[in-house]
Amino acid sequence: MKVIILPEKERWDELCKRPGLPVNDLEPVVKSIITRVKSQGDKAVYYFTGKFDGVVPENLKVSPGEVLESESHIPESLKDAINIAKKNIESFHSAQLMPERSVETMQGVRCWRKSVAIEKVGLYIPGGSAPLFSTLLMLGIPAKLAGCREIVVCTPPGKDGKVNPLILYTARLIGIADIFSAGGAQAIAAMAYGTETIPEVYKIFGPGNQYVTKAKELIQQDGIAIDMPAGPSEVLVIADDKASAEFVAADLLSQAEHGPDSQVIMLTTSKIMLEKVKSEVDKQVQMLPRKDIALKALENSRLILLPTTDDCIDFSNLYAPEHLIINISDANSVAGAIKNAGSVFLGSFSCESAGDYASGTNHTLPTNGFAKNYSGVSMDSFLKKITFQEINAEGIKNLGPSIKLMAEAELLAGHKNAVNVRLRSLKND
Repeated sequence: MKVIILPEKERWDELCKRPGLPVNDLEPVVKSIITRVKSQGDKAVYYFTGKFDGVVPENLKVSPGEVLESESHIPESLKDAINIAKKNIESFHSAQLMPERSVETMQGVRCWRKSVAIEKVGLYIPGGSAPLFSTLLMLGIPAKLAGCREIVVCTPPGKDGKVNPLILYTARLIGIADIFSAGGAQAIAAMAYGTETIPEVYKIFGPGNQYVTKAKELIQQDGIAIDMPAGPSEVLVIADDKASAEFVAADLLSQAEHGPDSQVIMLTTSKIMLEKVKSEVDKQVQMLPRKDIALKALENSRLILLPTTDDCIDFSNLYAPEHLIINISDANSVAGAIKNAGSVFLGSFSCESAGDYASGTNHTLPTNGFAKNYSGVSMDSFLKKITFQEINAEGIKNLGPSIKLMAEAELLAGHKNAVNVRLRSLKND
């Protein structure tokens, strides 16, 4: 990790830059995949699955029997852990379903909103080096709570050509039946436009590699909604001289092991803490099974000494991290100053892993600085808000003159006439 001592504020923008990814003409490659899936459907999905995953599944849709059989592969202790996570995620997200209030904006004019579930949603669950069944919990549970009529899951097959049993078990636990053995940009294209087997959806959720991210970006240009811009995982930790260096190092490495393009940052006002954390990171990384991945991520990561806690908060707000851990003596005292972050973890025992798995908050979060203008996935992500208004005779009398004047000022005579005919009818009556 790079050590930065008391950088001038003029350097902060530079220090907030994420590691650049070599794109290698990424967009043309992904565009060609999307075009082929649109024109060839299942045939193209099978082809690209064989090309990129090295296997071709017997069927794209996972059979009910295979889903049912997956339960026998999951240890009871892990089932219990998944159930605890499910309960906590349901509790947190259910509380977000707030009733809408009807408002009488003036006498005779009543307005309100109604929350309506997006009918068809697609959930992309990465397989890759690890089956992210926790992401299925984070996306599937709010989709079910919202009442989405059709929930489609796409996930890459393993080397045996089958979907990982953990993903199948989790889908069954949530109550999702439409699971498809397809990954990468081809899965995003299949859900966006539909194939003979994979249904078309209205909005696509879920993280993935740069090909998946680029595919989501491109299908969005075609009118298919996505959850948010996504990129490599990241964490920023603010630690004071009372923090445990062991805890801080473990938190940094928990993100560094995600991928070589991940980034982790620690901010501190204590040079001694900075040195302790650097030593702990060097020690703990040697014990990780994904050591090589973590070491690659650490090349683009930083330990930064700043003069004051306020400077740490200001730097964090500029960086806008996906995950922010505030490991200082009175973390709650500065929580109100956080303006830009995907998810915040307060105090020494609030490890980011809790949010990733089981505390209840959603782990699908904006990265790459998008926490400045995006929220993480929530119940609202799966709902549309439809506005209603009801205007009675008294209301159009009260509001009509204002509408007529405004329409006239915009030279829209038809708008003015729509009011006039109603006012005349009341006068005639």
